[in-house]
Amino acid sequence: MFNYNPLDCLPSSAELPDSDNTPVDNELQILIPNLLLAILASIWQNRDDWFFGINMGVYHTPSKEAIVPDGFLSLGVERFVGENGRSSYVLWEEEGIPPILALEVVSQTYNGEYEQKKIDYAELGILYYVIYAPTRLRRKRQRLEVYRLVEDKYILQPGDKIWMPEIDLGIGREQGIYQGRMREWLYWYDEHGKRYSTPEEQLQNLLARLQQQGIDPNTL
Repeated sequence: MFNYNPLDCLPSSAELPDSDNTPVDNELQILIPNLLLAILASIWQNRDDWFFGINMGVYHTPSKEAIVPDGFLSLGVERFVGENGRSSYVLWEEEGIPPILALEVVSQTYNGEYEQKKIDYAELGILYYVIYAPTRLRRKRQRLEVYRLVEDKYILQPGDKIWMPEIDLGIGREQGIYQGRMREWLYWYDEHGKRYSTPEEQLQNLLARLQQQGIDPNTL
């Protein structure tokens, strides 16, 4: 008897382009998602059921091109896949699980973050869509806007720090230092609105505690 598996007819992630080949035009489009990933890797270091992609193609239909968020978070999937990791995020290789959050960092070259991408992410079923405009280029727009998908439509969530119960995290913005640069960054928060510290901050706090105990970190 012939057993037909429809997945056999679908291209694998290795056969698909890993992005849309559109270069970023602002380094914040890389730095901000990388900071969020670094914090996640710290607070969720004992979890293996999540993946955070940066400028990676998300394939939802074989006949369509990938959607490439600046960053996205998926839950309920393997954190690590193979020795070399994912080259792209392919829904039919992820048990049909779409990202639960997509992030877009608005740059000087406007790319439809408030219109077409909102439609695309809603069709994909992404629960939270986060738009951050570092320089607030568009009038009547907040620097940080977080939308939640309700009955196939994105609803803007009020507040500066938005709690997302399905993720058990909040997201917000505030001044801080990352890679030696002082500016406003995006951060994760707990349910009480307390910001999770970055790995750099954790290291500095550890060094300070050692020095308070009379221990020279350079001798360790």
